Amino acid sequence: MKRSELILTAVKPPLDYLALIFAALAAYFVRYLPAVQSIRPVVFNLPWPQYSSLVLLFAALWIMIFALAGLYAVRGLKNPREEIARVFVACSAGLALVLAVMVFSRYLFDSRFIILSVWGLAIIFVSAERLILQLVQRLAYKAGFGVHRLAIIGHSDVADILSREFKNHPTLGYRVVFQLPVFDGGAQAELKRLAEADAIDEIIQIRPNLNAQQTMDLINFAEEYHLDFKYAADLLGIQLTNLEVTTYAGLPIVEVKRTRLDGWGRIYKRIFDLIFSVIFIIIFSPAMLIIALAVKLNSAGPILFRYQRIGQQGKPFLYFKFRSMIKDAHRYRFDPEFLARQENLRQGSPMLKFKNDPRITKVGRFIRRFSLDELPELFLVFTGQMSLVGPRPHEVQEVEKYQRHHKKVLTIKPGITGLAQVSGRSDLDFEAEVRLDTYYIENWSLGLDWQIIFKTPWAIIKRRQTE
Repeated sequence: MKRSELILTAVKPPLDYLALIFAALAAYFVRYLPAVQSIRPVVFNLPWPQYSSLVLLFAALWIMIFALAGLYAVRGLKNPREEIARVFVACSAGLALVLAVMVFSRYLFDSRFIILSVWGLAIIFVSAERLILQLVQRLAYKAGFGVHRLAIIGHSDVADILSREFKNHPTLGYRVVFQLPVFDGGAQAELKRLAEADAIDEIIQIRPNLNAQQTMDLINFAEEYHLDFKYAADLLGIQLTNLEVTTYAGLPIVEVKRTRLDGWGRIYKRIFDLIFSVIFIIIFSPAMLIIALAVKLNSAGPILFRYQRIGQQGKPFLYFKFRSMIKDAHRYRFDPEFLARQENLRQGSPMLKFKNDPRITKVGRFIRRFSLDELPELFLVFTGQMSLVGPRPHEVQEVEKYQRHHKKVLTIKPGITGLAQVSGRSDLDFEAEVRLDTYYIENWSLGLDWQIIFKTPWAIIKRRQTE
């Protein structure tokens, strides 16, 4: 999902809340207009402080009803009529909630006019706000912002219909940049070139006679290059999970979701990371100051060790942590004589982990034993380069040796801790680590994140082979 779409999705609840409040304010002031009073005089006493407190409470309850009504479901652009219909149903359910509270609490609200006015104005205000958001998104698509760049594999009437639909209606937010009838070597080479040039986002398969293995090859290609994969319905004779169906030009298009961590899940996780990274930075700031001083006094060199690691979607980022080794220790990783003398605990994998690594300093051995060297990663979580929970980030040279299925772990942001870390840390076989990280990616939930965070302290205390 594009960042612009995530932003527009995230702003809907607060904007709906404001629209509901404005509707309630408008209803209150309309009731006290002289023209309205001349028709129906005010014979009740409804102080503004009492009314405003009720408005804030019930607006929050209405937002919950909106969520249950599917108004915050993460999908593509909805039909405006469908959007207004959903708003009408949700606001009507909100009105029913207000009336139910009044009945069961035996509280008689002073003005039925205000209640009905709030209901009608809420439908108008929320619908207007939603239509404005749709207009903004459509104008952005038309200008080329946030557009999904497509590759269509298949040459049939269906493929031609979709191509024309997206070309004639740019406000749908899709642009076809590549189309071939088959997924052969030439198509794969061209797709690879486009993916590496960041010129493509999604693949749509439309080829009824493609067998299951060829389809899986195309899905694996999409996974390897972090592309969304969609296909025409009923083409697969295989079982897949995390499916989402969208209709374009009257044709059902099914998307194979790479992870649950998309849409609202991605928004929830980012909010979670922001809040708790700040909390942890505050809690651990005294410890970080002490560690920084100890690292500086123990050996020559900088306090922080900085180098590139690979993050989400295979993109490099500047990673840093407290230096736990001698100065310029990293260059020994490429020294044949040094490597010949060391026992690599990850032999046969892309990883290098040495037993009793002689490059580690005295302070470094202590802070690595309890993972204190990784505390600066909290700042990377705060800036959005990493997450609190996720697969560990690996080095450029290690990722270059990944096999195709290993690249699944690059689907989401790397984390400080993860399912693999609480299940064995660096003592795990690399393939087992990949399997655990893949499970996390495909089955993410906030509850799973909490479980991993609660298990992390015990995993840190527990002894392991590599420190």
